[in-house]
Amino acid sequence: MAPSWEQLWPYRAVLAVDAANFSANNSKVMQQVNADIQQLLAQSLGAVGLAGRWEQREFPQHTGDGYVAGLDPEVLPGLVGCFPDALSQALSGWRRDHPGQPPLRLRVSIHVGPLPVSGLGVPMVETHRLLDDQALKGLLARANPEVTNTVVIISQRVYEDVFDSGLATGGVGASQFSGRLVRVKTFEKPAWLHVPGLDWRLADSSLFDVLEVEPATSETGSAPEAEPTPRLGGVTFNNSGTHAAQGYHQSNYNTFGGQ
Repeated sequence: MAPSWEQLWPYRAVLAVDAANFSANNSKVMQQVNADIQQLLAQSLGAVGLAGRWEQREFPQHTGDGYVAGLDPEVLPGLVGCFPDALSQALSGWRRDHPGQPPLRLRVSIHVGPLPVSGLGVPMVETHRLLDDQALKGLLARANPEVTNTVVIISQRVYEDVFDSGLATGGVGASQFSGRLVRVKTFEKPAWLHVPGLDWRLADSSLFDVLEVEPATSETGSAPEAEPTPRLGGVTFNNSGTHAAQGYHQSNYNTFGGQ
């Protein structure tokens, strides 16, 4: 008798968003903001050619202060590459249409993995753990709300699948993401942060509460002539691959930049 086994659920990209300072609103405003978020998602995804995919989204549900849904994984290059900027532009338009109201700002999380049609599973939980990352929240909290309205975090799996493929992403490259180790409750995995328009190589390294700055050492133990790299608590990604994402090891540091 053949051994019993189960077929793996289909891979699904998971897109989740949360609004900043949502709890400061009254109940009526909360309802309107949540409805606006869904409209803004449809608008920005339509702007990058994903309107049809969005209409066919799976396990869609509002999360009180946000929204989550599943999409076909083949759209990940668009979600990672041009969707964040399109969302930022849509949010800027929302602000112009709502003078006198606090700017609507969103945190975005993108993950991928096998999920049933219900959406219940580990990848869904991990998508929300990424969304709760303190560095992601801190970026939006420290940013000028009149300028920055969108911050994004993608999982290591998404990062590798998109950038190792070499497929076009709409102009956004791996170097526009900054790697860190996310620790939320029992979740502890590497992920990548992105802010539309931000050059991480020019960013103030104190964004992640720098522990120290150390020069990398050569195999002989001597420091190279290159300037030291800002390093932070978390994980160091090696440079063995085209996009510096072929592997990682846990340590007391984390380096800026994807390349």
